Amino acid sequence: MVHVRKVVGRVTYRACAQCAEGVITDVVLDEPFRDSGLGTRALSHLRSRYPGVTWRTTLDRRLNRDLLRRMRVPRASAAGTCPHLRPATTASARG
Repeated sequence: MVHVRKVVGRVTYRACAQCAEGVITDVVLDEPFRDSGLGTRALSHLRSRYPGVTWRTTLDRRLNRDLLRRMRVPRASAAGTCPHLRPATTASARG
């Protein structure tokens, strides 16, 4: 995530085009920007880049849990993980 030409956070994820499944594995946002809406914008940007993908998360930290609940991203079960998932990728959202 970028704010005034400075990287202030990142979203790490894996996405599978074959299964139309995605897993968000990490969301990091600098402290001053945690309640600014940049996290919501980053996840919205991710959804727009991968239309039709069903997103889940492996995160269970309190800071991320609220954001992911607001964005209606359910927790991933180990059994539901796609066998085709590519290595982790980091997305940047301009804001």
